[in-house]
Amino acid sequence: MQLRKPIFPIKNNLLTYLDKYNKTTEISMLYEDLLRFKDYTVIEDKDGKDTLWLSVYYSQWEQEEIQQNLKIIYTYLHSDGDRTTLPFLKVESIEFCTFGNSKPFRIRVKNILNENYTNFYIKKADASRIYGLELEDLLSPHRVNYLVYKDTLIEEHILGIPGDIFIERHLPLCSDLEKSQIAKEFVKFNERCLLGLLGDMRSYNYVVVVTHDYDQIVYRIRSIDFDQQSYEGDLSFYMPQFFKENQLMLELIDEKLEANSVEQYRKEVRSVIAKRILNSFERYSDLISIMKEDHISTDEKINQLKLALYKLTYSYHFKHCDTMGEIVETGLNFIVKNYRKHN
Repeated sequence: MQLRKPIFPIKNNLLTYLDKYNKTTEISMLYEDLLRFKDYTVIEDKDGKDTLWLSVYYSQWEQEEIQQNLKIIYTYLHSDGDRTTLPFLKVESIEFCTFGNSKPFRIRVKNILNENYTNFYIKKADASRIYGLELEDLLSPHRVNYLVYKDTLIEEHILGIPGDIFIERHLPLCSDLEKSQIAKEFVKFNERCLLGLLGDMRSYNYVVVVTHDYDQIVYRIRSIDFDQQSYEGDLSFYMPQFFKENQLMLELIDEKLEANSVEQYRKEVRSVIAKRILNSFERYSDLISIMKEDHISTDEKINQLKLALYKLTYSYHFKHCDTMGEIVETGLNFIVKNYRKHN
């Protein structure tokens, strides 16, 4: 990325779509209200390294109102606005990230009855990020919980071990069988990102979800950052395999998987995505028709990307694309058509 990606406004037709599919809400506080903090402290990890997060504080007369509004937002996100739980909720911390496009606030809410806590995020709403969240919810095995109000985006925290930490601390301790499974999952993750045009999946922008099954540990990889949805023109930007931060994952694939296995896993992803599109075709069609009309990139980047995809696939349909939404649709249409041909 040469320049920071701009934030694209949410236009009326996208807002209508979000309202139709219950992704909108009404709250009494906007993202800008949280920016009025008066002081902060730097948050360091256990090794004393700056995490790029700040713990922020507000004036005394604002603190109580802000915390009450944050608890109400929590109930909208997790219990459809049921306020009977408000007396049992406490805002433990409000943290602000100085890194990345969305400049998020991370809110930690604790249930005082059982001492459990939950995180959620408040960000400046960005149309391209909304498309990324929706495509993730539609096309991937993972559900995404978020709400939009005007120019404010509220996102549920996605559980998992950050990819960079997993690669450094956990991967060396995995068994050979587990490493083979992780290699397979990275191949599938790489394919999903390419098909959905989700970019910038460096190791710190995805998490590894670890689940203990009956007699094994199951690993899944999922994105936690959707800022770079369908914006850049470089095709490799949408393929996690090309980021140096993921080099160990590539070495794992070379070590554990045969070439025909890699191709098999890529085909599995395409088949599953095609079925998901067909099973949710009305919602997919609604989304892609709006995305096709939206301008979430530059003409230069669009031309660069569609030429690269034409050279990769030899599909002349990419040459006629004028927006990023049309490029996404063209690629997914190819997947669906191929699936129907063989089923």
